[in-house]
Amino acid sequence: MDITTSQARPIRSFVRREGRLTPGQKHAIETLLPRYGIELSGQLLDFDDLFGRKTAITLEVGFGNGESLAQMAQQYPEQNYIGIEVHRPGVGHLLQLIERHQLTNLRIICADAMDVFHNMIPAESVDAVQLFFPDPWPKKRHHKRRIIHLGFPQLVAEKLKPDGVFHIATDWEHYAETALEVIEQSQCLENLSPSRNYIPRPPQRPPTKFERRGQKLGHGVWDLMFRKTRNGRFLGAREGRSVE
Repeated sequence: MDITTSQARPIRSFVRREGRLTPGQKHAIETLLPRYGIELSGQLLDFDDLFGRKTAITLEVGFGNGESLAQMAQQYPEQNYIGIEVHRPGVGHLLQLIERHQLTNLRIICADAMDVFHNMIPAESVDAVQLFFPDPWPKKRHHKRRIIHLGFPQLVAEKLKPDGVFHIATDWEHYAETALEVIEQSQCLENLSPSRNYIPRPPQRPPTKFERRGQKLGHGVWDLMFRKTRNGRFLGAREGRSVE
C-alpha cells in the first residue's frame, strides 16, 4: 500500500537535525534496528502479534534519547511500549538501552508520527499516547509547525481505546496553554485535571535530565492529561454532560 499522507501534508512538526552518530549508536542501528524496529508501511499493526502477547499498549511520540521511555518499559514490564522518533542518534541510543536491559516490551519506529498514526495504528487500539517535551517552535511564525496544530489531538482520540489517556508534558508555558485551548476546542478528549488545566507530574513519567536541569534554573514544567470518553464525546469535567 502506498503511503500518501506525507505528500498531502507538507507542514512537518520537526526538522531533521541529524547530529553525529556515535560509533555505538551507528552499530546499534545497523544490528539492533532490524530486531527491535518497525518499518513505516501502509499496513495496520497487530500489537498482539508484534509482542507475542495481549496487554496494554503505550505509544510515545518523539522520545528524544529514549532514557525515560526505557525506564518506563523497565519499570512496567507487564505493559508494551512503542517509541516513535525521527532523529537517528536518539534511536541508536534507545536501541543500546533496549539491548543493555533486555527490554522485550519495547519497539521503535523511526518515522514521522503523523504518518505512523495515519497508516499503521488501528482505531481504538491504544491505551495511552505520550507526547513529552515536543519541539515548542517558539517563534510565532513557526507555531503552525507544532504537532498539536496538525490535527494530532483528533488522531490521538481516534486511536485511543475508550478511557485511553493522552499525556502531554512541556517546559514551555505557552505550548501548554495552546494545547489546552486546541484540545478543548476539539471536544474529543476530557481533561483529567480537577481545575481543567494541569496536573502534578504523575509517578509513571520519569523526570528527564533536561527537565531536572531546567528546574534547577527555575524553569517550569506543565503536565496535561486527557481521557477519551466511552461514547467518544467530550464530557465537561465540571458539568458532567456531553458537549455537542
